[in-house]
Amino acid sequence: MASLTIRDSRPDDIPAIAPIYGHWVETGLASFELEPPDEAEMAKRREAVLANGFPYIVAEAEGGRVLGYAYVSHWRTRPAYRFACENSVYVAKDANRGGVGRALLEALIERCTARGLRLMVAVIGDSGNAASIGLHRSCGFAMVGVLPAVGWKHDRWVDSVLMTRALGEGAATPPV
Repeated sequence: MASLTIRDSRPDDIPAIAPIYGHWVETGLASFELEPPDEAEMAKRREAVLANGFPYIVAEAEGGRVLGYAYVSHWRTRPAYRFACENSVYVAKDANRGGVGRALLEALIERCTARGLRLMVAVIGDSGNAASIGLHRSCGFAMVGVLPAVGWKHDRWVDSVLMTRALGEGAATPPV
């Protein structure tokens, strides 16, 4: 996607981000939320990510339309986990399969590696989510497990797929 720009998110992106996420909350299994959060809540979540020093980025098409967004957060908050993060990538429903998710995930990997993080974790809703599993696999993630029937959404049990990718030197050397 030559006309795609990956950039840091801004507060004025929230009106575009909220419906992207809301669509997947309402129709998909990528998020285990049941009700889409409003713009105020999405803004609060973005600020929390940034306050922890993590990237929160958007993919913008020529003309300024936000086609997707991505961020990382703590994998877990205990201090020993401080070199691991969890990624989240969401793409507008009409921009799926166009390279937006890959561009966002690759940018997250690059930014998190530069920050000194050593492991990125993907928690993918639904073991049948071939698109997200394939995206992560194509970006160097490996399957590490499945939490079977860990969620109940859309009148069925839903798995969570766990995938990981080393960042930088991974576990080969101690962190700086």
